[in-house]
Amino acid sequence: MTDQSTVTAGGAIFPRLKALGVDYVFANSGTDFPPIIEGLAQAAAEGIELPQALTMPHEHAALGMAHGYYLMTGKAQAVMLHTNVGLANGAIGAINAACEHVPMILMSGRTPVTEAGRFGARTVPIGWGQEMRDQAALVREAAKWEYELKFPEQVPGLLDRAHAIANSTPKGPVYLSIPREVLCEPVPTDGLDAAPSMAASEAAPNPEAIATLARWLAGAEFPLIIAQRGSGDAESFAAFSKWAEEWGIAVCSWWATHLAIPTDHPCHVGADPGPWLDEADVVLILDCLAPWMPDAHAPRAGAKVTNMGPDPIFSRFPVRNFRSDLSITGENARTIPALIAAMADLPKGAHIAPRRARLAESTARARQVQTEAAQPQGDLLTKPAVSRILGEALDAQEAPSSVFSELGTMLGPLPRRAHRSWFQEPHSGGLGWSFPAALGAQLADPERICVATLGDGSYMFANPVACHQIAEALALPILIVILNNAEWGAVRASVTGLYPDGAAGRANVMPLTGLAPSPDFCKVAEASNAWARAVETPDTLRPALDAALKVIREERRCALLNVRIAG
Repeated sequence: MTDQSTVTAGGAIFPRLKALGVDYVFANSGTDFPPIIEGLAQAAAEGIELPQALTMPHEHAALGMAHGYYLMTGKAQAVMLHTNVGLANGAIGAINAACEHVPMILMSGRTPVTEAGRFGARTVPIGWGQEMRDQAALVREAAKWEYELKFPEQVPGLLDRAHAIANSTPKGPVYLSIPREVLCEPVPTDGLDAAPSMAASEAAPNPEAIATLARWLAGAEFPLIIAQRGSGDAESFAAFSKWAEEWGIAVCSWWATHLAIPTDHPCHVGADPGPWLDEADVVLILDCLAPWMPDAHAPRAGAKVTNMGPDPIFSRFPVRNFRSDLSITGENARTIPALIAAMADLPKGAHIAPRRARLAESTARARQVQTEAAQPQGDLLTKPAVSRILGEALDAQEAPSSVFSELGTMLGPLPRRAHRSWFQEPHSGGLGWSFPAALGAQLADPERICVATLGDGSYMFANPVACHQIAEALALPILIVILNNAEWGAVRASVTGLYPDGAAGRANVMPLTGLAPSPDFCKVAEASNAWARAVETPDTLRPALDAALKVIREERRCALLNVRIAG
């Protein structure tokens, strides 16, 4: 590159993202993209190093893939969308990312504000139709930072700032609006490959608070940890499992979106915190948005409660009133090793060995009961049964696997043991997440078996035609398992939970929950060269799973199973 070389401001975005460590830009283009596309082609022709730009046929898929890629790599990616309409379609993905503290740089074009007389001014009617007074409002509550590019020379500095803020504790998405007139202006290519000008900030846990928590846990009779969002990186995941067993500390995975401890660990007490909260004298809420259900659970009187995580009291959420006697800020990969180190030299009371033995006996018995209960209902499969059988099929594979479950298979009946082996839909509830997230994970780790398990409603929310097109275009051989009960099962459960003896539960057909007749999802998948089978009976599921996994492994193409389950 020379001082005389220039590129459009739109084209300058890509080499700067590459310098920031971004591997992919998931893009859904529009009429605001000409300076981006022209600059991208020019930069590529001049041999400038760029992240790979991927064409996304739907914005929701773009956000979901960036989310899944981060879960596998820990690296924030970029998403580029079309003005306000593209941003609106991507808003659900931004909400999911914000809820889960997933960093990404989200950009969308801004329709030209000039009607004539300036290069890049409005040229088609949608230039008027897509103008908004406050476009950023579409994602403002989900973004840690948002701004609009004012001048072309701001591109490097604003992207550096956006990337640093996205990756600072607590992590999350950021948004930059990029107007077409500004993108059309030239900027020098010199310096676009320079090192980042701003580093992300990582909050360190307070040593005094860590020491206090260490003393509480070491002196507790019945300590309990409730973990929802994992236990950090691979090293801290392994250390956490070993430490929990050494101290005999019960670990509950209530509504876990990430795996914190192997499901068959002797201290893993499953997903129900109720019985353990009743007796716990010290409770560690490890990175949990909602550690229990207040109308069903409560810590015992006098128990000491600690919240620990990147944002331990979840300040972004207006109402979250779980008690916190001690709040410790830090990424899990930092706080967990610090806590383990603080307890290393503390004495273990004589009660710990018997407590460890009781936990091991109790959890082994509970797992046996759970396995026995994960059986079909006559000629129909159930969610627990599908979960168990999928686990057996994955255990037979040599390659590591990750399951992305969205109202699909269930942690527990589905055994998971390794770091990054389990992800559940974000608690924000933006449906259609698991399919594109699994695609992003597969892009990041081609040798991993990536499985999206989801309900039939969630599959439709994922814009499956778009996702299957991506899978074929990028050769991403994931396995999709649809647990099909032809209804909104979560809605039905919510209704019967609030009104167990109500008229809706007694009705032959519950209003506003049915999805019959169910489409032929196999044909949807086959339209994009996927291998697909319908599974109607329990005895055909395992052979179908084995066949699908063989297709993934040997033919390197997507496979789908449409599994009929009991409602």
